[in-house]
Amino acid sequence: MKIRLAHSFEKIIGVENLLEAWKEFSRGKRNKKDVCEFSLNLMDNIFSLHRDLFNHSYKHGCYQAFKINDPKPRDIHKASVRDRLLHHAIYRILYPFFAKTFIADSYSCQIGKGTHRALNRFREFSRIVGKNNMRTGWVLKGDVKKFFASIDQEILLGILKQYIPDENTIWLLERVVKSFSSIAPNKGLPLGNLTSQLFVNIYMNKFDQFIKHKLKIKYYIRYADDFVIFYQNRGWLEKKIPIITEFLSMDLQLKLHPDKVFIKSLYSGVDFLGWVHFPDHRVLRTTTKKRMMRRLRENESEAALNSYLGLLKHGNAHKIAEEVMGMAISI
Repeated sequence: MKIRLAHSFEKIIGVENLLEAWKEFSRGKRNKKDVCEFSLNLMDNIFSLHRDLFNHSYKHGCYQAFKINDPKPRDIHKASVRDRLLHHAIYRILYPFFAKTFIADSYSCQIGKGTHRALNRFREFSRIVGKNNMRTGWVLKGDVKKFFASIDQEILLGILKQYIPDENTIWLLERVVKSFSSIAPNKGLPLGNLTSQLFVNIYMNKFDQFIKHKLKIKYYIRYADDFVIFYQNRGWLEKKIPIITEFLSMDLQLKLHPDKVFIKSLYSGVDFLGWVHFPDHRVLRTTTKKRMMRRLRENESEAALNSYLGLLKHGNAHKIAEEVMGMAISI
């Protein structure tokens, strides 16, 4: 039996929670024009939002769309300050609850986790499966095609209802989920909402649970829509691909990217989260290096330099680090 969210709708929309959400949301954004304008009448705006939520007259606003390249082209949708404040208020209550339901080896958009921990876990599983280089370890890597755009909103709301008994809370979450559509009606979540980061983890947790408890796969890591499975037998991994494909299609209405599903030995190098992993070391992916160098040219700050140097400490990248330092000196 699933655990249920105990917090009430009133807790989420309460003025106290909205004020705490504002503190978190506005941190580092106070010089932004829209944030500054909202803050000029902060309490009036917060009471107005609370009143609309309490009366069920709240309507989510439109989005401002723009594109970024990080590293591939992505469509970002930015909500109004009022709506983003609400996203933070929802996240503050829902995240601590749902984080307890996630598996240990789900790493994206979670407090205390991230790419570095996922990379270290990859190395740990590599050593276990490869018996410290005494035998061949194999890795199945998969990637969901058009991940955010393909999330089925009705399936997501159905999953949320399994954990949240309060109808008012579901009403609120439905307002946020249904505020956006992408490739088709009732499809997609906006890249840009804080709630979207949580919702996709809730959505993919169903897949994680299937992998761990139905397929009984021990060595598995997921970061957003990328996942890897480790095993000592290539044929065993090959048999799992159609099973995984069917589950994603039937239960979550998702598809694996046909060009990004492969099985490779650890000896040949496995590309995951910007690094190419080998049994005893990892090297920075060439495209990751080029992107890092380009960004360093665009951003000459000491903070950016230290960030890149910190990244390079997580693999065999001494020569690249020297290049970065040399570029910083020349700049």
